[in-house]
Amino acid sequence: MTTYWCERAWLEGGPRDRVRVTVDGGRIAGVTIGDDPGPEDLRLTGLVLPGFANSHSHAFHRALRGRTHDRGGTFWTWRERMYGVAARLDPDRYLALARAVYAEMALAGVTCVGEFHYLHHERDGSRYADPNAMGQALIQAAAEAGVRLTLLDTCYLSGGLGASGHTPLDPVQVRFGDGDAHAWAERVGSLADTDGVRVGAAVHSVRAVPAAQLPTVVRAAGRRPLHVHLSEQPQENDACQAFYGATPTALLAEQGVLGPGTTAVHATHLSREDIAVLGGSGTSVCACPSTEADLADGIGPFRALLRAGSSLTVGSDQHVAVDLLAEARLVESHERLAAGERGRLAPAALVDALTVHGHACLGWPDAGRITPGARADLVAVGLDRPRTAGVAPEQVVMAACADDVHTVVVDGRVVVSEGRHALGDVGRLLADAIAPLWEGS
Repeated sequence: MTTYWCERAWLEGGPRDRVRVTVDGGRIAGVTIGDDPGPEDLRLTGLVLPGFANSHSHAFHRALRGRTHDRGGTFWTWRERMYGVAARLDPDRYLALARAVYAEMALAGVTCVGEFHYLHHERDGSRYADPNAMGQALIQAAAEAGVRLTLLDTCYLSGGLGASGHTPLDPVQVRFGDGDAHAWAERVGSLADTDGVRVGAAVHSVRAVPAAQLPTVVRAAGRRPLHVHLSEQPQENDACQAFYGATPTALLAEQGVLGPGTTAVHATHLSREDIAVLGGSGTSVCACPSTEADLADGIGPFRALLRAGSSLTVGSDQHVAVDLLAEARLVESHERLAAGERGRLAPAALVDALTVHGHACLGWPDAGRITPGARADLVAVGLDRPRTAGVAPEQVVMAACADDVHTVVVDGRVVVSEGRHALGDVGRLLADAIAPLWEGS
């Protein structure tokens, strides 16, 4: 049994002073308020928050950071460079890269990540000896980095969608596909949950999964988390309307994809009817504002979605920056820019998006709170840094960043101490993993 004495901790209702958290077997066994520190307590200074959930990650996109700003363009031109990196990955290289990326997340306070995984097969589309070798690399990477993983194994069947229908996978996309949703489901069926892993499902997008295949994905997902890229680009909406006569949201609703177990990622270009459908169905939404800004995608209507009934979560997606505090803050900042007024989302709502709602959408309802019975995930944020000095603790999400995180505990295990990850020099791990992916390019 371990006890942590927190100078301040974020409990139900917000920060409280002098909080002792007792941990037993990776779970929080007790929480007391107003205690003085004891000789056996491990002291956590600043403000201790529940662990952060990164609800949307493409680990291999981290190799693109700082590499795609020299040619302008759009999401669609950026995508070609992304495919080039994907083509150079195999299970060993993916393990090295993802381990470093997940360690970078841990440094930023992430205790659980949802990996939207579609790099399934060999470059020519043939299967590895283990059909889930790439997924297993991600599972091992998360374990070695000390974070929990929800592997959102992604169904990806077509190369795109136009007014005349779906197109075949391009040569650079064939490694993403399984042929049809039944073959995808059969492959995913051989993966199993563990204490540190949840196996979920994903529909890449209405562009990549024809409508007739969607019910099979829903049935295979069952009660597991189901995620989907939704209306990230106007072109996607136009193509879906032209071929199916419906918005992507309406199409997903018709095919039974939406609901409380589903998370719509991006949800950027929505009609009022789409917002009502998503909120009314209880579908969660995942904002990735740094990616949406980097790719010139647009600003999503997240306050409207919250008011309609959706829960809000956040993700770092292509990892322009791995800083979940900044992602949450950007949601509010973008709302201000769109609406011309401040205070669109309260700081406490942003903390909920980072913690309890994020974990829930990834299949971990027992995480994201500092309360007895919950998983012992603790993130200590310094309040004595140049960025955070003088900040009201209840508004820390509007000021702090990843560099202010100094201690991270995941399931009772200290993964980050004094700002250093248990694996050592994460910058070196990242550099060593990324360099081979650009050789000769």
